[in-house]
Amino acid sequence: MTDSAELTADMLVGGLLRLLEVSPLSDMQFRGARMPGGKGRVFGGQVIGQALMAAIKTIEGEKLVHSLHAYFMRPGDEDYPIDYRVEADFDGGTFSNRRVVALQHDKPILNLVASFQKPEGGLSHQVAMPDVPPPEALEDQADYARRHADQISPAHFRLLTRPSPLEIRTVGVPTFFRTEPGDPCYAMWFRTRAPVSADQHRHRAVLALATDLALLATSLLPHGRRLQNENIQAASLDHALWFHEDVAVDDWLLYTMDSPWTGHARGFNRGMIFNRAGVLVASCAQEGLIRLKA
Repeated sequence: MTDSAELTADMLVGGLLRLLEVSPLSDMQFRGARMPGGKGRVFGGQVIGQALMAAIKTIEGEKLVHSLHAYFMRPGDEDYPIDYRVEADFDGGTFSNRRVVALQHDKPILNLVASFQKPEGGLSHQVAMPDVPPPEALEDQADYARRHADQISPAHFRLLTRPSPLEIRTVGVPTFFRTEPGDPCYAMWFRTRAPVSADQHRHRAVLALATDLALLATSLLPHGRRLQNENIQAASLDHALWFHEDVAVDDWLLYTMDSPWTGHARGFNRGMIFNRAGVLVASCAQEGLIRLKA
């Protein structure tokens, strides 16, 4: 086993692609591997990415995923692989629809529906990309954590500084370090640390995983709370993602997030992802549990 300090960017990104590459058990059943060295609860973005890859493996022709909607039901356990059962609900000339159930110990932990479309033209418009500093002017999130290690617990320090296939540079202070109430808005640049020599299906699966990174924390910003606070019980409840254009996850992407509402122990969050040229490549939305514990 290679020591984590020896892992190169290519090895980290290769590991991410292997994590998303589910193995067939039958024509419509697949198994997703556990994250090497993973402990505790499975990262929700991993389950979404693997479920999407399971659906992709049942699609023929040139159709690409344009939207997905997922509901989290139970936390996944890092000690076990995850099985994915796919139902082919519809195959038309332009669109196809797939339903996926992710299971551990024969119990569903996530339901996902994905729609695929054959590329075609049409009317086109988009909002402008926000004016934010470029990634070259910002600090790597891991480097920020090393400079402010005294502000977070040792466990969260290890989380933020462990070798990762994704490079993240936040606009302003990362959510892990915010303690004062502020606007419910957040932005960060991200990309894989090495080139991704893969097709558009896999680029979109990596993006699906990445969209779950910081979305839920945005709804806590107006309240001066952090996900790691001991009196906060937080978990993703659902996740929706729309792909507008082809994605290159190995080039910088700007992820802007906002939270227009919280209430009833839930927080609602929205996100937009732009490429360096200012093209809106994807949009997402998520509602999460943000329960105050006694």
